[in-house]
Amino acid sequence: MTAPASPLPVTPRDIQDAHRRIAPHVRRTPTWRLENAFGHEGLVSLKLEFLQHAGSFKTRGAFNNLLTEEVPEAGVAAASGGNHGAAVAYAARELGHAATIFVPEISPRAKVDVVRRMGADVRIGGPRYADALFSCGMHIAATGALSIHAYDAEATIAGQGTVALEWEEDAAGGLDTVLVAVGGGGLVAGIGAWFGGRVKVVGVEPNGSCALFAALEAGEPVDVEVNSIAADSLGARSAGRIVTEIALATVDHVALVDDEAIVAAQRLLWRDFRIATEPGGAAALAALMSGAYRAAPGERVGVLLCGANVDLAALDALG
Repeated sequence: MTAPASPLPVTPRDIQDAHRRIAPHVRRTPTWRLENAFGHEGLVSLKLEFLQHAGSFKTRGAFNNLLTEEVPEAGVAAASGGNHGAAVAYAARELGHAATIFVPEISPRAKVDVVRRMGADVRIGGPRYADALFSCGMHIAATGALSIHAYDAEATIAGQGTVALEWEEDAAGGLDTVLVAVGGGGLVAGIGAWFGGRVKVVGVEPNGSCALFAALEAGEPVDVEVNSIAADSLGARSAGRIVTEIALATVDHVALVDDEAIVAAQRLLWRDFRIATEPGGAAALAALMSGAYRAAPGERVGVLLCGANVDLAALDALG
């Protein structure tokens, strides 16, 4: 983490403004306080963002975009592994706009079904997220639809940052550190922009999909290979440029977890709490449970549970 040479592209004021803008349209999700849980000797604050409309935090950024941009007759378009598409589709439906969502072939059926239920026109854009993003760009160029980027846009990042604003207000006992799963990085950038060094922000990525880890090492976005159980939500080929600028200044480091640790976190949440999370939604907890992030005794650790769009039959099969 390095001090920024100039003001960051997204500020706490931007996040406050976004929160006022989107508050009538999103859920203020609960914060759950647990003592001495998940192997940690201290307070664990779980932000239950998987209870958000459309099943993930991405609904916040979607509404912030649609409420700050003029939407053309062609509606909105987005590329998504599933959660961003569901969020854009939901926000567009609620605000009376058409939505076209491009998904990659690797998107789980459970997520694609959610996007369709939200009323969007769903199109398969290619094998991976980058291919869906390219197909979406072609559609936007041809129709004039409004592009809603999943992570590397100021309105998206400010919207996602409202999670941190609420978390700080609602976390009884305070927070020393928050663990946040990272795909393209819009969520961790928004959270970092809000806390601004007052709380340690730790990104969490799978070993097989570590775009932000690589960007922080290089000082700029770089392409990485993507091969993880969580690739449908944490599978960006590179972190965003705006994301990287903010993360370099506000994210302490990125902890890497293997797929087995992610599955173990999913299994525990489902078995012991009946909390249904997708792999990406359980990644932050996996870092705490596996020791990829080693919290000090008494450290007040926040863990963001960020996505619930999972096939329940597959989840139940984890045992």
